Amino acid sequence: MTMAKLRNYLSLVKFSHTIFAMPFAMVGFTLGWRQQTTHSNAYTKYPLLFSLFLVILCMVFARNAAMSFNRYLDRSFDALNPRTAIREIPAGILSGQQVLLFTVINSILFMLTTWWINPLCLALSPIALAVILFYSYTKRFTALCHLVLGLGLSLAPVGSYLAITGTFALLPILFSLLVLFWVAGFDIIYALQDEEFDKHHQLHSIPAALGKKNALHVASFLHVLAALLVCLIGINDIFGWFFAIGSGAFIGLLIYQHSLVKPDDLSKVNIAFMTSNGIASIIFSASVIADLLIKQY
Repeated sequence: MTMAKLRNYLSLVKFSHTIFAMPFAMVGFTLGWRQQTTHSNAYTKYPLLFSLFLVILCMVFARNAAMSFNRYLDRSFDALNPRTAIREIPAGILSGQQVLLFTVINSILFMLTTWWINPLCLALSPIALAVILFYSYTKRFTALCHLVLGLGLSLAPVGSYLAITGTFALLPILFSLLVLFWVAGFDIIYALQDEEFDKHHQLHSIPAALGKKNALHVASFLHVLAALLVCLIGINDIFGWFFAIGSGAFIGLLIYQHSLVKPDDLSKVNIAFMTSNGIASIIFSASVIADLLIKQY
């Protein structure tokens, strides 16, 4: 594969958007590592760094599969929407067959990587794939598609925890719920741009169903739930000052992004979507990991 072709595929899957879920996958991995070392439970059969490498591969393959399948399935709508007509398939940069093949290859690689990790992750991998691929269909029949997207990304922390421990636990599940509400909220904000297009083409979204003003209220409600989960997680005595600082930054950035977007002014949607949420994800996850490392040592 040439570098130009590689860049096309990276653009196809918006590789830069891994900034949303990957940091939370690292949170789940660190929680699992702490659980393993605290209880002297050598569940994973690999050295720590190799286990981390496998988790990162799973994240990359799963996200590649989900994004490329979404682009494949939405190719006809993307061609009609001026905002998305420049995407790789409608622009003729990649063919639909190439993108579908890319989806299949990444799905297979994802499942093969879970086979290397542990039997539980392998057993759950078809369910995870079903969730993240199913999202691409949801806009055709439900305005709750944003929550399905959030559910897909919420698998990151709990999946990474399972990779290192092989067991479920409450704390990574709380982080997953946090990701679910946070992602669903900012996806509603992003979907404001396509309200009229969605209505015209019988596609479903919260903005198309409720209008811009009410959609922003729903996004605010979901982000309040995310903020409450941050506070609930912080009650755990394994967290300290770093978590408190990161939590304040995360909640502050949630408030900030809502101050940027108004029903009659969507000019700053991309700043709210990419910049604000990307910074929030990195700062909060780094603060969680820092506290976990400090408390461990």
